[in-house]
Amino acid sequence: DGESNESDGAFNLSNFWDTLNQAVKAVSQEATKLSLAFSKPPLPSQQDGEKLSESTLKSVLTLSTVYYWLPKSQGVTLRRQVRDATVEVLEGVTQLVEVILSTPLQSLSQEQLTSTGSVWSACDQFAQLPRDNKAAVLVALLAQIGVVKDAIEEIEQALAEVQDPFSDVLDDDQDGDEPRGNQDTYWSEKDRRVIGPCQGLMKASAACLRKLTSAVKTNGDVSTPQNVAQLDDLADITCEISPGVDDLALCLYPPMDYSGVENNVRQTHTHTPYLLKLTWVQFLDGAVSHNLQKARDLIQEDS
Repeated sequence: DGESNESDGAFNLSNFWDTLNQAVKAVSQEATKLSLAFSKPPLPSQQDGEKLSESTLKSVLTLSTVYYWLPKSQGVTLRRQVRDATVEVLEGVTQLVEVILSTPLQSLSQEQLTSTGSVWSACDQFAQLPRDNKAAVLVALLAQIGVVKDAIEEIEQALAEVQDPFSDVLDDDQDGDEPRGNQDTYWSEKDRRVIGPCQGLMKASAACLRKLTSAVKTNGDVSTPQNVAQLDDLADITCEISPGVDDLALCLYPPMDYSGVENNVRQTHTHTPYLLKLTWVQFLDGAVSHNLQKARDLIQEDS
């Protein structure tokens, strides 16, 4: 989380990636050498062990140093994804060393083999990292779309599966004042009416994210610091949408939390119009406002 090494000179992004990939390859090679050296008896000599330790340490410090070359002016979103990938490699090496230290040296244990493979896997991920901030923002947007899509599909599946076990019995036919069955396990008719506009709001959010993704693909630009910063702003605001949609979906499950639904509807509505203005999607803006008001009206019904 430290500050990047900003400089007054022009930053060579291509050179950064070449050097970073070399550093990652070196870490992978050192992890392999370390694991093989402690895979079977006899133990390496003290001198050989010190050399292995020093070369492994040098490789991870080099990787960390190269990561810090990437200035925030190249994009906070890009830097965050490179940072997360770097941390995963360092944590993998740490785990490998801990396994070697804690495992008796008899033969290559499954745990050591798994830890070595984890380092390789973390290093291999660098080949798939986005190469600039536009690509990094697209990765972030696609991840948010996936979360929202999952929330929508889960609610649709639950609606298809959850049935009122007493749906064919009218409330007026019940004897006494006791409610029928366990109403915590199914939706009432009012619940289902509330779910409708909430689904509409969730789908409008998903459509907004898709439109924004398309706009970034077509018009995203990283040629100036201002454009890079704007892309970061887009990524930050979209990261607020999917948790809100996910929380809204959770509140819809029986027994429905009307207060939670209203709060999360409001939260989702707060972030979505800002993105709509950025992408000029007036139709979706109307859909968001319509479903917001409809959800509020139904929640207040009979209250």
